[in-house]
Amino acid sequence: MLKKLLTILMLTFLALPLMAQVKVTGKVTDESNSPLPGATVIIKGSTKGTATDLNGSYEIEARVGDELEFGFMGFQSQTKKVTGGGNSLVINVLLQEDAEQLEDVVVVGYGTQRKESLTGAMQTLKQEKLTDITSPTIENMISGKISGVFVAPGSGRPGETGAIIIRGKSTINGSTAPLWVVDGVIMGTGANIVNPGDIETMTILKDAASTAIYGSQGANGVILVTTKKATSGSLKTQISLKQGITNLNNGNLQVMNGAELYDYFQSFSNASTIIAPRWNPELRNSNFDWWKEATRTGFVRDYTASISGGSDMLRSYFSVGFYSEQGAVKGYDYDKYDFRLKTDYAPVKWLTIKPNITGSFRQTDDKQHSVTAMYSNLPWDSPYDEEGNIVPHRSSRWFNNNSTNYLYDLQWNHGKGTSFQGMGGLDFTIRFYDWLSFSSINNYRLSTYHSNFYSDPRSSAGESVKGRLYEYQSNTINRYTSQILNFNKSFDKHSIDATLVYEYKDYWGKAISAQGVGFIPGFEVLDVVTKPESTKGSLTESATQSLISKLVYNYSSRYVLEGSLRRDGASNFGANARYGNFFSVSGSWNVHNEEWFTPEWVNNLKLRASYGSVGIQPNVLYGQYDLYAVSTGASYNQISGALISQKGNKDLTWETTYTTGLGFDATLFDRISLTVDYYDKAISNLLYPVPVSGVTGVTSVWRNVGELSNKGIEITLGASIIKNEDIHWEIDLNFGKNTNEIKNLYGDRKEIILPDGAGIAGSANKILKPGYDSDTFYIREWAGVDKETGAPLWYKSTTDANGNVTREITKNYSDANHVDMGKATPDFFGGFGTAFKYRNFDLRANFGFAYGGKIYNYSRTEYDSDGAYTDRNQMKLMSGWSRWQNPGDDATHPKATYENKSNSNKASSRFLEDGSYLKLRSLSLGYNLDLSEYNFPKLRLSISGENLFTITNYSGVDPEIPASGGAIINSSGPSVYPSTRKFIFGITANF
Repeated sequence: MLKKLLTILMLTFLALPLMAQVKVTGKVTDESNSPLPGATVIIKGSTKGTATDLNGSYEIEARVGDELEFGFMGFQSQTKKVTGGGNSLVINVLLQEDAEQLEDVVVVGYGTQRKESLTGAMQTLKQEKLTDITSPTIENMISGKISGVFVAPGSGRPGETGAIIIRGKSTINGSTAPLWVVDGVIMGTGANIVNPGDIETMTILKDAASTAIYGSQGANGVILVTTKKATSGSLKTQISLKQGITNLNNGNLQVMNGAELYDYFQSFSNASTIIAPRWNPELRNSNFDWWKEATRTGFVRDYTASISGGSDMLRSYFSVGFYSEQGAVKGYDYDKYDFRLKTDYAPVKWLTIKPNITGSFRQTDDKQHSVTAMYSNLPWDSPYDEEGNIVPHRSSRWFNNNSTNYLYDLQWNHGKGTSFQGMGGLDFTIRFYDWLSFSSINNYRLSTYHSNFYSDPRSSAGESVKGRLYEYQSNTINRYTSQILNFNKSFDKHSIDATLVYEYKDYWGKAISAQGVGFIPGFEVLDVVTKPESTKGSLTESATQSLISKLVYNYSSRYVLEGSLRRDGASNFGANARYGNFFSVSGSWNVHNEEWFTPEWVNNLKLRASYGSVGIQPNVLYGQYDLYAVSTGASYNQISGALISQKGNKDLTWETTYTTGLGFDATLFDRISLTVDYYDKAISNLLYPVPVSGVTGVTSVWRNVGELSNKGIEITLGASIIKNEDIHWEIDLNFGKNTNEIKNLYGDRKEIILPDGAGIAGSANKILKPGYDSDTFYIREWAGVDKETGAPLWYKSTTDANGNVTREITKNYSDANHVDMGKATPDFFGGFGTAFKYRNFDLRANFGFAYGGKIYNYSRTEYDSDGAYTDRNQMKLMSGWSRWQNPGDDATHPKATYENKSNSNKASSRFLEDGSYLKLRSLSLGYNLDLSEYNFPKLRLSISGENLFTITNYSGVDPEIPASGGAIINSSGPSVYPSTRKFIFGITANF
């Protein structure tokens, strides 16, 4: 017995070193020897672990024989065994980047998540997907690259900004622009302060699961921009130089030359009535090209430089940018200067301070050139006399002697707009534990804008008033702060990520403008004018505060549940409805992680479902108040008074969108990726100025009325066709289809008629009506041309007592009825692209397309007017068009008559055209040259073309309708600056 006891004691003593605790310390770094703060160190097979501090250092108690797993997001994990030999042990680990893991981390609202734990619909674009477009604004760079995201580009005018609609229009009266968030700071409906060269990623949030956390600002979708950040280690420098040329893309709109226009006039059925001093066959030989005179080969430059580096304690990223574009239309130029400085300072291991500053200066020169004149001026009239001098306005030498010579105006008239945005932030993060942290984001943004327009007394715009001066000045301040507490803990197969946020932002804006007339040429200050015309000013303020919570539960990387709740309070709502609650619930199932799921050809399969609410704030700040306007019309006994200008609504509240979403993500054969989403958006409490009796002193009151619906499907497909050491060939496709429908309006109102524009020959109206798309055209229906007489025809509809509709053809324009003539919304749209890489060469192409949707071509009402406007040039007939000449002709165009009075060019479906197109947006060829072994930088040479061709039946300049003032319009007029083609050469050096 004693012998056995001694044996047991001896064995226990011998085992003690194996069971002894060892203090393991070390450092986790990347391949450049930079520390990896927050890397996990876990004892394999247990829940015990720790995380590295800001210097990459760690400390953990382990037993001899334990295996330590080292991991960091975006890097390949490693395992190290704890060996004996003492009470302490040093294990330093170098982790290598994992490209696939890096792509698995996605920026989301108020944080980041792994792809496998996502439950919402979102897509991320990296910088290489954006840089195929050379533009000072980032809106145009995503066109055709994200499913369900429709981008109406800005016109070809330098510096023009596009407009974006995500998953259809969610309002009938407010802004359709998405919310932009840059590095965690809410910017509003634009992000012009960001230099595209500074962008690391852009993530587009589309459904309630991903946007509900932004509450009353998220109904139009959210775009998260993450800019490049500082890295520790040796200094890294990048210089990118791009420059090239631009020229105008006039599309299918071609105007006549002198001979063609003369023959057209001669074809008038009443040509004998033309009375003009210069009307004679010699006009066929007069052919001045106003288009050529007004345009030029433009020049574009895009230069950026950045430097990044530092120590474990202090590291910074600094960049500068310069973009300059000389417009392809003379008189338009644009310059933009940017800088950005971001710093990470870690004075102690648990604290990181992140000061940052950004600035952007923009200048637009506008000579007040009339783009319309390039098309409208007659080729028979030259702007120069025989000696080459510029002819003044209303020259007796011209056939149209009532016209103006814009080249004459260009000698003196000019306009300029300058803006500056400065943004500074002081952010910090405190790490209490590896599973608990607090972040504070604090930002101050100052914006100034100044514009002036000078119309010389000798110019057409200024001669009647002896010159006009206009000045405008505005200043705005935006303040933003968010305080974020984040909890992230894993135990066994469970993972919980919880976030609590308090957010506050406010806005202050002040603007003033003045206009005066009458001064001596050359004086360009307002105090010399003889008559002040107008002075205006405004002061506006608003504020919003929010409480936000979010919870993500992940079980065994298979089942994910997520919920968010946000409470917003806004100053621009009534006292009875100032606060609103917004929520989302969502879940996902990673089927591929199930033990029973064995197909080897399926690498990833995730099913997703979500439901939630988001909102839209009104585009007015004081809709809840009764407002009064001081007016001379309200004076009494020569004392100015005030009249009511707005009746307030204390119950005014947000438009609310409830969204149901279903989707799945799949990766097949390790080569094919597929994402499919279906959504159903129900919008209620639409904000609209409801008409009221004028007895109250106002004609409308802001109210929450009506309902709107958007339903759609989105598909994103990607495939690696060839993938080996030398060759890599990828293709991608995105597709979006949205069905928009008005559900109801207000009260017993059945329809609302809205003018679509201000065409010279009448407006193409839109109709808001239950069951209709909110972009439905409501105009007279064109019936064609009378074969016997060449007269224009329209349809007339009559309804009998039983509701039966009878259609008949009429020659009387006023008898024709306004009817639904289709919608502006495309039936579907999207884009596709390919990237082919062979060793150091790469070739990329990106296309965009849209099918269906109508465009009302206002240009044709002037330039295809059948003789109604003989004071301007006319467009050539497109292939397949014909004009009636003789009885029996089956023609698309009625007979033309001098000073046409038949109303054939009045607003009707004649000018409503199919907006379908296929466009090659960009084509680029690049070569990467690595000269590092010769102590030279890595170089990339590239050549690219943008907007190279468009296939379309649309007779105008471009079926991609330009944005106007940040809003998408669905008609095209003659004054739209044409889109441009760009041919760019670039060189990028990395030191």
